[in-house]
Amino acid sequence: MSGIRTVIDWLTDGARSGTASEDVLEELCRRMIGAGIPLWRAAVFVNTLHPDVIGRAFIWQVDTGVKISSAKYDILETEEYRTSPVVAVYGTRKPLRRHLADGDCPDDFPIVHELRAEGATDYAAMPMLFTDGTVHVATWTTQQPGGYTPQQYADIESIMAPLTRVAEIRALRRTATNLLNTYVGREAGERILMGKIRRGFVEEIRAIIWLSDMRGFTSLAERLPPQQLVDLLNRYFDCQVPPIVKHGGEVLKFMGDGLLAIFPLTGGNGETCGICERALACAREAQALIQALGTPPGASGHDAIRFGLALHIGQVMYGNIGGGNRLDFTCIGPAVNLAARLEKTAGQLGQSIVASAEFAAQLPAEFTRLGECKVAGFSAPQALFGLTVRVDRNDKSAGLA
Repeated sequence: MSGIRTVIDWLTDGARSGTASEDVLEELCRRMIGAGIPLWRAAVFVNTLHPDVIGRAFIWQVDTGVKISSAKYDILETEEYRTSPVVAVYGTRKPLRRHLADGDCPDDFPIVHELRAEGATDYAAMPMLFTDGTVHVATWTTQQPGGYTPQQYADIESIMAPLTRVAEIRALRRTATNLLNTYVGREAGERILMGKIRRGFVEEIRAIIWLSDMRGFTSLAERLPPQQLVDLLNRYFDCQVPPIVKHGGEVLKFMGDGLLAIFPLTGGNGETCGICERALACAREAQALIQALGTPPGASGHDAIRFGLALHIGQVMYGNIGGGNRLDFTCIGPAVNLAARLEKTAGQLGQSIVASAEFAAQLPAEFTRLGECKVAGFSAPQALFGLTVRVDRNDKSAGLA
């Protein structure tokens, strides 16, 4: 027990020498080997709260280190999942051991057969019971001839309680990060986790503002069944959110069929132009994806999904706004209001992607001035720019009526 005591003390202290979760597992396995436990393979399976991922697996092997994989919800329907000893432990909440060195050890799980074929002699799956009642699992495999000795197996059991506490603390942190990223966005989520949650705490930042909505949504909402409408909105937003994130933007808010995002600007004019190019490339990508959606099932031919977007550059107030203890981390200001007004005006003109004078000035070759419009809340008329129509000179039909 004296050798494993140092491992237990390290875990009890929070395993603080390991920064990331995979580092903790790597160091834990090395410490266990140093304490006389002949590990060949170890794995930790932790469920998580995430809109797409049901959990993560951290799998360590003595020669390859730690590999991480994520399991999506559709794994629940697979034979691989249903026949896993990990799932069996979820159900019983009790350890499961297969002494593979014994000739009469049953191959009742596919992984047991696979591990034996690789030379494993002993396999144990042990539950990690979190304080919220959820069950997670750690597995321990050896190739030592004859399997684990009684003392080695007891030593593994002795680390499970402190390992579970370390795993739960890290899982809680990851869950908080997942939820904040899901509901307020990555950048805002990081700020909240850093403690910037006081009501009224805002920063003034310069940013490209993206404000879009779905044309004709009200009419569609009256004709489509509720679930079909929700499915349509999800597909519509799937055409925008991944491109925005890919091009460095931050999605802040969904407002019915509307979407508010920003591309923060922190450098000089050279950087501003580059980020404007990325935002416009993102807009074109989103528009193409939305056009590919076509007409939703159950809708008439003239109900093809149409996209409206305004791009603007300006100062915004970015931070916590709300009442009582219910806050929203968002951005507000005249620049956001102008983007919203321009997007509505663009719809009246039949334009899909429009820009303010401030945005168009960064990419003059990409935009054509459409004129000026009066905008509610602004004393002076505002210039509106649409995408320049480019004619393919090799297209013989160009210019023909």
